[in-house]
Amino acid sequence: MDVERQPTTGDQLYLFEELASVRPGAGGKGGTRAAACEESQASTVLDQQRALTTSLMEDVCNRENLNRAYKRVKANKGSAGVDGMTVHGLKTWLAEHKEALIASLLDGSYEPQPVRGVEIPKPGGGVRQLGIPTVVDRLVQQAILQVLEPLLDPTFSESSYGFRPGRSAHQALHKGKEYVADGRGIVVDVDLEKFFDRVNHDLLMSRLARRVADKRLLRIVRRFLTAGMMSNGVCMERHEGTPQGGPLSPLLANLLLDDLDKELERRGHRFCRYADDCNIYVQSKVAGERVMQSVVTFVEKRLRLRVNRDKSAVAHVSERKFLGHRLLAGGRMGIAPKSLERAKDRIRQITRRNRGMSLREMIGELNSFLTGWVTYYRYAECRGHLQRMDEWVRRKLRCVRLKQRKRCKSIADFLQNLGVPEWRAWILARSGKGWWRMAGSPSAAEAMSLAWFQSQGLLSLTERYAALQRT
Repeated sequence: MDVERQPTTGDQLYLFEELASVRPGAGGKGGTRAAACEESQASTVLDQQRALTTSLMEDVCNRENLNRAYKRVKANKGSAGVDGMTVHGLKTWLAEHKEALIASLLDGSYEPQPVRGVEIPKPGGGVRQLGIPTVVDRLVQQAILQVLEPLLDPTFSESSYGFRPGRSAHQALHKGKEYVADGRGIVVDVDLEKFFDRVNHDLLMSRLARRVADKRLLRIVRRFLTAGMMSNGVCMERHEGTPQGGPLSPLLANLLLDDLDKELERRGHRFCRYADDCNIYVQSKVAGERVMQSVVTFVEKRLRLRVNRDKSAVAHVSERKFLGHRLLAGGRMGIAPKSLERAKDRIRQITRRNRGMSLREMIGELNSFLTGWVTYYRYAECRGHLQRMDEWVRRKLRCVRLKQRKRCKSIADFLQNLGVPEWRAWILARSGKGWWRMAGSPSAAEAMSLAWFQSQGLLSLTERYAALQRT
């Protein structure tokens, strides 16, 4: 970034350290004197914290903070917004407009552009609406995030794991395992319907205003929330929701849902929340039904969100999935059946026989997916699933390779070169069977053996899984 580096002053560094260390206590009504005292102390801490946030926009516009934001936006890459500017064009734009950008942020006049609406398919069917801000807006959001996150994140619940620094889906899963191993085998699985599309702007801004006193920053955040969405050449106004796709949205989502976390903590529940996916662990179905009813009431009346009754349920943990996994009796963990099907769907897309690419290129793309997939599921008990998946993947690739040879003579020559006797090679080549049946024949398995696939560089899921277990 062509912005000169200006180190933060010692006072600013001290201010951030003070704010990061503040941890307001859980809110909630209490009839006892102790509860009232605790609530009063929490309110006092919040007031003290808020008093230190009257000049946050200066921290947002600090040159060092903007440089870090630029590097992060550039590293994240991403698509262009409605203005067509790419990440590569941002540096040139900043060289000319950086001072005007900083000035508009400091005086609170900065106006975000509409987001570009993009629909992507959801794993369970339907589509998810994404909003892609312009590159400049992503830079501003990232700069604001870097200032707000140290203030807000330390106050969030220990049971919240999604989109938080130093926290992960695996930590949420391990905590869920602990609750199940402790005898809480019934889960209250709460699914929020189109959460990011239904966030109430007034409610969210009131939560942010509790912690932040800088009105310039509050105004700009509000403008990001209400920026229109451009879709098919038409700009539509938005009166609710925080579009997925901007750096600031996950933090704002956690800020709003922290009210739910604090309420569950006040009631003494054991739960794990990852973004809008919340699982509460109880000991009986009767207790679960009671908890579900009270949580639905709280979410819909206090947070003005909507619970999807069709996808929410009270059931044994083995009947539900959480972050792609299935928790089993005793705290064991497996892969959810739907997660296996989604993985197979992705493999089917990669190994389509009409892609017009070499087998080695296809294996390279397949390896990239399989490596990330098995790494994510490394804590699940899934060795049998992985062995069957390996066999299925090899058959898919045999099918691709045979079709690439096309004609009978080419197939027979290929099989013979790999050690299949001539008479057997010709029997398979002339069989007239479909490619999938041919790929499952003993001759094809003999020619394109496990050793042959290893020579082609194909990743073995079972071997990778075993290696991850040893680390």
